[in-house]
Amino acid sequence: MTLVLFWALALPLFTLASALGRRLGLIPIVSQLLLAALVLPLLMLLWVEPHWHLDGAALVAPAWVKALYGCSFALLLGHILTEVMALRPDREALKLAIPSFSLPFACGLACAVWLLDQEGITALALGLVFAITAVPVLYLYLRAIDYPAAAGRRLLQAAILIDLLCWLLLSLGQGSLQPGSLAWPLLLALSPLPLKSLGLRAPKAYGLLLLVLLFVAEHYKLNALLLGIGYLGCLAWLKVPVCLPLPEARNRQLQQALAIPLVLTYGVVQIDVRHALSGFDAWQLAAVLVLPIASKLLGNWLGLSWAAASFPGASKWRESLLLNIRGLSEIVFLNLLLSQQLISPALYFALMLMSLVATLMPALAGLHRLPLKSVSMARSPYAEP
Repeated sequence: MTLVLFWALALPLFTLASALGRRLGLIPIVSQLLLAALVLPLLMLLWVEPHWHLDGAALVAPAWVKALYGCSFALLLGHILTEVMALRPDREALKLAIPSFSLPFACGLACAVWLLDQEGITALALGLVFAITAVPVLYLYLRAIDYPAAAGRRLLQAAILIDLLCWLLLSLGQGSLQPGSLAWPLLLALSPLPLKSLGLRAPKAYGLLLLVLLFVAEHYKLNALLLGIGYLGCLAWLKVPVCLPLPEARNRQLQQALAIPLVLTYGVVQIDVRHALSGFDAWQLAAVLVLPIASKLLGNWLGLSWAAASFPGASKWRESLLLNIRGLSEIVFLNLLLSQQLISPALYFALMLMSLVATLMPALAGLHRLPLKSVSMARSPYAEP
């Protein structure tokens, strides 16, 4: 009973946090990250564990919790992949994306190998975590500050390029560990072919099937990234438009009210709060918190210096901060790494704190000014701002 009570109370806390955050001009993902990183660990430490005698393993053990998590994960990953696959290349965006990805990626690899004693797929994953940009949250910021249309498109295209490369490299890296495990994801990714030959034309039916397949992949520990990217690539080859089953506005509401809170809570409660950061010494913790942000900002600055100015008087500092936003994309990325035991709970928690700081930086620099209407937009993050 107390287990059901925990989930019944924890998830509405995110709605309350979002409402309070709006009054302060914060977009929902920032409020939700604050709650997950600061409030939930204290709640576990001061109340849930000593009074309800529930630890993280017990909270995520029930089949219905795992099923809800699988649905939430599939919805968020499907949403992100449909965004990053809808790429419209632009030469200036490519100039911006190359340093913005490569410098923090190289820094993450070096940090993993020399400071954290990691190697292989874990080192690759950390490099990608350093480099990733959150496309949905970036779009919200651009809309909130009425950013010039052409400049906003370029930033979004650069972010989409970076995210697409991150998801692809992680997918290929995972597949390289167990080549035999690639068969099922690749086979499932080709499922639109027989459906198209049978005359199925409804885009929403293909979108629903994508979410179902991502849920199955998460449940059976298949390579969900490879499946999702392959599936969307197959749809593009068949010239079938990508369309998730729910309307965009309803889809975002479901993400904010259920999917994001559940994915965040599912990851955070598995952290041993008392020893969350005990696996790091001071230098390692500082590196995990500072180097991703510093290397990303420097990479953004170099990319902005290489590309032509997006508009007269454009601020490289402001655009560097915007491209450093993490948020939703990084949370899904981290949960994927944690569920596959590629990172430890302590490293997960430290990287979540880093993501929170990076996502807060534009707001702290006065770039948020968020009107309430922009939180519930029904437009795509790669549409013209």
